[in-house]
Amino acid sequence: MEAILFSFLTFVSTTLGGLFAIKNHNRLHYVMSFTAGVLLAVSFFEILPEAFNIVSENKLSFTPLSIAIVVGFVTFHILEKSILIHNGHEEEYAIHKHPVVGLVGASGLAIHSFLDGVGIGLGFHISQQIGLIVAIAVISHDFSDGLNTVTLMLTHTNTREKAMKLLFLDALAPVAGVLSTFLFTIPDKILVIYLGFFAGFLLYIGASDMLPEAHSKHSSYRMIGLTVLGILFIFGISRLI
Repeated sequence: MEAILFSFLTFVSTTLGGLFAIKNHNRLHYVMSFTAGVLLAVSFFEILPEAFNIVSENKLSFTPLSIAIVVGFVTFHILEKSILIHNGHEEEYAIHKHPVVGLVGASGLAIHSFLDGVGIGLGFHISQQIGLIVAIAVISHDFSDGLNTVTLMLTHTNTREKAMKLLFLDALAPVAGVLSTFLFTIPDKILVIYLGFFAGFLLYIGASDMLPEAHSKHSSYRMIGLTVLGILFIFGISRLI
């Protein structure tokens, strides 16, 4: 019951982050700069350390993890470029914009949010204390998940209505993740590969998608500062919790 209650708090946190991005859509380049820092920091300070811990604790090979990171990075690159080339959007190709690209990126974030919910559920299955720690960590960074989802959708020329639908999906995903833990568990070998793939996925979106787009017309020291702030925000959460 505690896990389900905390999953609804993740719903609230994610929704607030998305609504913040929608409210500030006219200053989306500032939001993108912050979001890029968040995505990079989530990869390096949360996802990859978790994957490394699982590999070390279970004495697994690091090779599948390394391959998964590269595959995640390259897969989204190929997917993005293939969509733009196939649809003949030369101008969109140059600036990385297409609605389907935003939809794919936001859907990937929703899948990760689902696994966040799985983490909460498994934590409470182990003990109330571990579940509480995991839940606080997830709730803390789910604000940025909502922010990232809406920013990706709006950046890639999706309508506000579609962005809200993906935000709702992302907000519901942790709740579904918690409920799923009553049905199955994910083997460590599979979880490591997923974490590596998703880290590569986020690194591509942050470094090759968000940052270039944010600075394409509005580059400034303020925007650089917002990227650094996004990194420090996630670093603080990961160290405090």
